[in-house]
Amino acid sequence: MKVLVVYGTTEGHTRKIVERLAARMRGHDAEVEVHDSTALPQSLDIAQRDAVILAGSVHHGRHQAALIHFIKAHRDALNKKPTALVSVSFSAMEDDPADAQGYVNQLVEETDWQPSETFLVAGALLYTEYDFMKRWMIKLIMAQHGKPSDTTRDYEFTNWSAVDAFTDSFVEKTSG
Repeated sequence: MKVLVVYGTTEGHTRKIVERLAARMRGHDAEVEVHDSTALPQSLDIAQRDAVILAGSVHHGRHQAALIHFIKAHRDALNKKPTALVSVSFSAMEDDPADAQGYVNQLVEETDWQPSETFLVAGALLYTEYDFMKRWMIKLIMAQHGKPSDTTRDYEFTNWSAVDAFTDSFVEKTSG
């Protein structure tokens, strides 16, 4: 099985999630090609892949513009294949991930792409990598919601077991 993975990331945590997905799929003998949506090769041909996974993180209520552009440019081809959207957000760590699902719904409406499945996954707070203003704003928001606000360290909220389970399920469904 040949799988294309295209991702958008801001601080790099979505890339870390995608690398885990790709390694796990390769463990299932899948041939996986991974690309950052901001640096796609001209020769990229979705038609030659059996399945496609798109992954992006949510910032300011939206997924990355480059990822959205990729989806719009390849919408027809994507809608003809088994596809998945991996949406990374803080909202995914809530007991009721309605906001996280709302970001997915907004992306689907904007692009007219219907992923075969979606996976909502929590990301990370990378305080040590943020500039002063971003660190201060996120600290304020997190403190208001009872979330970690110690800016001297980073916090990872990703449920790696869930990432593995999603990957295994996607491979099983699409290799069929």
